[in-house]
Order: sequence, then C-alpha cells, then structure tokens
Amino acid sequence: MNVQIKLIDPSLPLPAYQTAGSVAFDLYSRIDIEVAPKSIVLVPLNIIVKTPEGYVFLISPRSSLAKKKGLFQGNHIGVIDQDYCGESDEVLFCAYNFTDEIVRIEKGERIAQGMFLPVEKVGLIQVEKMDDKNRGGFGSTG
Repeated sequence: MNVQIKLIDPSLPLPAYQTAGSVAFDLYSRIDIEVAPKSIVLVPLNIIVKTPEGYVFLISPRSSLAKKKGLFQGNHIGVIDQDYCGESDEVLFCAYNFTDEIVRIEKGERIAQGMFLPVEKVGLIQVEKMDDKNRGGFGSTG
C-alpha cells in the first residue's frame, strides 16, 4: 500500500522504518522546542498524510521517550482521521513533560512513531437491555 505524504520542511528526512521488522515508522520534530515541567506542548511532526480509506493513522511515542526524555504522549495515542489531510493539517505530537526540569526537543529528533491500521465503521444500535450476564467491573479479571 502506498500513502501520500507531504513534508512541510523538505530538509528533514521522510519518515522511515528503522529495521526490517519495524511495524511503525519514526516521526521527527520539525522545530526546536522546549517543554516546561508538568506541561504540554504540541510538537509539529513535519508531515501531512492522506490516510487511505478503511485505515486509521495512529501516532504513539517512541518506546524510549519516557526514559530518555521524561516525556509522555499527553493524549496517550493520536488518532489521525482519514479526512485530516488539508494543506495546513500537519500531524502534531502532544508531549507532556512529567519531570521537574525543562525538556528540549531538537529539530530532526525522532520522538514519535506512526502506523496504519485497518478499521471498519459499524452501525450502532440502541437497545433497552443487554442479553449477557454481568462479567464484573473495571479490572474484574484480576
């Protein structure tokens, strides 16, 4: 499957899979930016993507981001819809600094990863009662 992608700053590399077994490709910060302690910033990732019909484009942090930088993804996962692909629809990464120090992200630094997953829209049918017995509550299986 081929996906249309536009780079905002063509001096930065195209997102790429780092190994033959990678299931997600790395995404780069387009700018130098500082994240104040206990705060959130939106980091531009330098891409506009035309997500194919029947797919969702997901953004997640690189696995080393928390340990190496002290950053979490503020919204935990980024869902990029199929119709978010206009000329100004740059993909952003919501970075939360959980440390007590300023965290610096450098232009060109790999901070996130993206992947395409198939999705199917469903019809939602309202009912008055569910047929199955209760299984329990949140975390009920241990």
